[in-house]
Amino acid sequence: MMKKVTKTQNMIGWIMGGFFIAFMLFDAVIKFLKLPMVIETTVNDLGYQEHHILIMGGLCFSCLVLYIFPRTSVLGAILFTAYLGGAIATNLRLDKPLLSHTLFPIYTAILMWGSLWLRRPELRDIFPIIKK
Repeated sequence: MMKKVTKTQNMIGWIMGGFFIAFMLFDAVIKFLKLPMVIETTVNDLGYQEHHILIMGGLCFSCLVLYIFPRTSVLGAILFTAYLGGAIATNLRLDKPLLSHTLFPIYTAILMWGSLWLRRPELRDIFPIIKK
């Protein structure tokens, strides 16, 4: 039983999605630009090699393109979930602070999936909020 999307749900969903898209676009662009801060953080803090930066930027941007288009937004969200899972694993492995670093990808995933959940009634049928 598909529920109708209200104007408020649609608007909040687009705002949440807009924040997510802006943040992930920023993340991809700074990786493509290979700013000194990005190189230093990726190599020295996270332990990746410098040539991984462009690969991560490309993966992020590819997922973002899929997420932006309504026909492929769910596929983009699924792939982004995997990408963000890698970020969680990296921060966990390095014993980064839990609330500010390790769980930050969860916060962005909540924006991403919450946006789709509010705007796409078929997702609410698959993942309902059950009231008892």
